[in-house]
Amino acid sequence: MRSMVLGVALLTFSSAAVAQSMNAQTFYKRATALKKKGPLAIFSGGEIKALMNEGQASGKAAGAAYDADKKAGRPTRFCPPPGKRQMGSDEYMQRLAAIPAAERARIDMTEATTRILIAKYPCRK
Repeated sequence: MRSMVLGVALLTFSSAAVAQSMNAQTFYKRATALKKKGPLAIFSGGEIKALMNEGQASGKAAGAAYDADKKAGRPTRFCPPPGKRQMGSDEYMQRLAAIPAAERARIDMTEATTRILIAKYPCRK
């Protein structure tokens, strides 16, 4: 989880966490609008930074919950393979889009990211 990269300036899961300020639907709409700008998105530095910060915070929170569950011997919600794991921004956005808009509107980015990781790295029983 610690080394997951969500690519191209929209999302990067890494170290610095900030308080989450948007639900998953808001994030989805803003990221989609930014992506539609294509190369001109580079001029939207503030928006890119806000989305990156949100992505970093949600990735760190999902990873911390995973680590806490694992350390406490509780079942984890997702089971990533060992080693470096990556997910490009296109895959992340496709997986986020798969969460119905009504649900995205009710959940924060940590829950959305956790659901994405559950789908990508399901626990085998």
